[in-house]
Amino acid sequence: MTRVLAIFVVSRIVTTTIFLIVASVQQVSDRTGANPDFFEFASIWDGQWYWYVNAAGYPDEIPRDENGNAKENAWAFMPVYPFLLRLFTVWGIPFPAIAPFVSLLFAGAAALVFFRLMARFLPQGSALFATALFCFAPLSTILQVSYAESLHLFLLFVALLLLVDRRYALLVAVVVVMSLTRPSGLAFALVLLLHLVHRFITRARDPFPWRERIEVVILGLVSALSGVAWLLIAWAVTGEFTAYTDTEFAWRRGFGIEGHLIPFTPWIQGAEFWFDDWFGLPDSWSLVLGAAALVALVGGYAGFLFSPWAKRLGPDIRFWLLAYPLYLLAVFFPQSSTFRLLVPLAPALGALAVPTSRIWRGALLVLGVAGQVLWTYGLWRADVYDWTPP
Repeated sequence: MTRVLAIFVVSRIVTTTIFLIVASVQQVSDRTGANPDFFEFASIWDGQWYWYVNAAGYPDEIPRDENGNAKENAWAFMPVYPFLLRLFTVWGIPFPAIAPFVSLLFAGAAALVFFRLMARFLPQGSALFATALFCFAPLSTILQVSYAESLHLFLLFVALLLLVDRRYALLVAVVVVMSLTRPSGLAFALVLLLHLVHRFITRARDPFPWRERIEVVILGLVSALSGVAWLLIAWAVTGEFTAYTDTEFAWRRGFGIEGHLIPFTPWIQGAEFWFDDWFGLPDSWSLVLGAAALVALVGGYAGFLFSPWAKRLGPDIRFWLLAYPLYLLAVFFPQSSTFRLLVPLAPALGALAVPTSRIWRGALLVLGVAGQVLWTYGLWRADVYDWTPP
């Protein structure tokens, strides 16, 4: 534990230094003033939405434009993180002052749980290095800003650890809270389905008693219901069944995407936008290149999941590494936030920690820090009218 905390502290010193340097060159924008301090800079982008939810809650009606299209609004942001911070803001502590600190605490807790999860499958040295990769990862800046990612990662790692240890009863509450922190309930329900099938197939060498079968089924149903709970809550409050999905779609309208969410179509729409509208290629070329890029991405990732390094992580972690990207493919439009939404795939770092070469490990840490610089400067820093949220 001491070594994990030491790694975490050193990583936060490095990340905070990068963050403050980038803040020092921040110009006046629609997000922040020039040269903001740490707390102001850490509370921009979605942090401003979490701040709004913390202070005012959610609207009773979905705000719409003259054409009836939903505008960007607070229903896109789940309640656990901003409502948790009310424990502090109710006493007059400013949201920007407490939110990064709470995120930092959960990030430290997440690092500790991550190490325990990796230690289930890897030698202690490799598990410790996997934790270092997590702490120094290109997007580890997100661990100490006013976002829900640190809390969600902590809950996710706890959930995976409990699943690996087959402590199903304890998983119920964790899955419910996790699903109302960041969208993850449907992906975890698929993990539980794969876990159920795997345990049933291997029951000859790994007994799967009826009690545990029933527990996994119930847990899977709870996770699936939790995955749509926020949609149902938004419906109950606003009276509109599509309140949540319409709200999420509002962010895509800036990319020229109209209509409603149809599963597994956003990446096709993304190909049309990035290769056609952005790069100016003909529609036919855009579709071909987009399809080729998606096939290469999926194929390469599948090869990684079946690599000897990834197999060291056991079936349950690999089930998550399969289920979560499938969820993103189904519902997410690829844009600048894509990198942040890949952060829950952090357990994959365990596979990269298998080789013990010092050159390999040193190179990964250097790349992680370099990635922090690029992401913090390129995406977190806001231009005058920035349309690329991190």
